[in-house]
Amino acid sequence: MPVEMRMWRIDDDRPRPLSTSVLPAEKDLHEFLAQDPSLLGDRLLVIGSEVLTPYGKRLDLLAIDTDGNLHLLELKRDKTPREVVAQVLDYGSWVSTLSRDDVLDIASGHLDEQFEVAFERVFGSPPPDELNGELHLEIVASELDASSERIVTYLRGFGVPVNAVFFSYLEDEGRRYLARSWLVDDHLAPAAPGSKKGKRAQWNGQDWYVNFGTHGRDWEDALELGFVSAGGSPRSSGTLRTIPVGGRVNVYVPGSGYVGVGVTLAEAKRFDAALVQQGDAWLPLAQQELRGNYQHDGSGQTETDDISEWVLPVRWLAAVPLAEAYTAPGVFSNPSTSCKLRQEFTLERLADHFGLDKDGE
Repeated sequence: MPVEMRMWRIDDDRPRPLSTSVLPAEKDLHEFLAQDPSLLGDRLLVIGSEVLTPYGKRLDLLAIDTDGNLHLLELKRDKTPREVVAQVLDYGSWVSTLSRDDVLDIASGHLDEQFEVAFERVFGSPPPDELNGELHLEIVASELDASSERIVTYLRGFGVPVNAVFFSYLEDEGRRYLARSWLVDDHLAPAAPGSKKGKRAQWNGQDWYVNFGTHGRDWEDALELGFVSAGGSPRSSGTLRTIPVGGRVNVYVPGSGYVGVGVTLAEAKRFDAALVQQGDAWLPLAQQELRGNYQHDGSGQTETDDISEWVLPVRWLAAVPLAEAYTAPGVFSNPSTSCKLRQEFTLERLADHFGLDKDGE
């Protein structure tokens, strides 16, 4: 049984219980959730309403959370216990197979703005690489019969990510209230089984995101001499060291934005052995006049590969001073030093902003 939700009003230091009323219409509950899905407790973005399935039926609401996981919300309405549970499982079997592109198609048909912009507006960060990694099935009702409760509880015991949420409707001297309770307290269910193929943004095999942290580094050095770098720990430099010759780097300075797009000219080398291209000549970076500090041997000991600064020489296709850094709602950023840049939305924005064609030239 769900935790009972009751409310009292305090009059003259005495509690007076508020009476539960019948919700005027379940379509009202549908509209309430469509307008504010945080009624369920988690911050959610609704990306679909009355979503048409391949089987000719429509699921009530489809929402997404900050981790890119989908939430399927189905109202009980006047369905029998078997019907409501069977229907939410049927819809879930389809939603669990949706690829990233499928999710974006559904969102584009519902939202009044681009998905990436809406996602950042709601959650304060760009969407993750992977969408629909996990699925949550949620039956929404004003009440649920004992049979349905037993079925839901039984399925959860086998790892099926299904739960039921109850809304009570109360009125008090012209004021209306909604109260919520869950069938199971821990409504964050495990991942639904199924293939994850296509749920992560496809990588074009060329574009990389590079976080040019400015702790000791100076972007003016990199802009003038043509390089990106990272170091201080294996995590900081690890991915940067795997970027191949000819890879395209999209450089982001934390707190500022994107400052350049370039093509790598050689494999990464330690700072003490790194060369940068100036005209037709290759010059040792360590011998140039530099504003930043690219050493990590605070103890005075010889640096190891793990903590050394690693440098990638770059030919800039477009690059700007830090004061002209570019950012916009929905564009990708990540605290990691570097990673594969998969988001087509971000790549299109960078190409437009820096005046590059779709191939980055």
